[in-house]
Amino acid sequence: MKYVYILESLDSEHFYVGITDDLRARLAKHNAGEVPHTSKYGPWRIRTYFAFDDAARAVAFVRYLKSGSGRAFAKKHF
Repeated sequence: MKYVYILESLDSEHFYVGITDDLRARLAKHNAGEVPHTSKYGPWRIRTYFAFDDAARAVAFVRYLKSGSGRAFAKKHF
């Protein structure tokens, strides 16, 4: 399974979209400061996540969520 996730900083000002095989371990890495892009805005919580059994679809969804229209969609719906 591939998990596409949206993280929200506890101050609710920053969001991060990512993909992983192990959601709990990845969240722990974000909160431990081991991910350079998110280290200065933590701690983080999971806003929402999606499970995919097709890795190609998961990657395509991450690309969409990181696009301008995808960010607008996520902000409105999640």
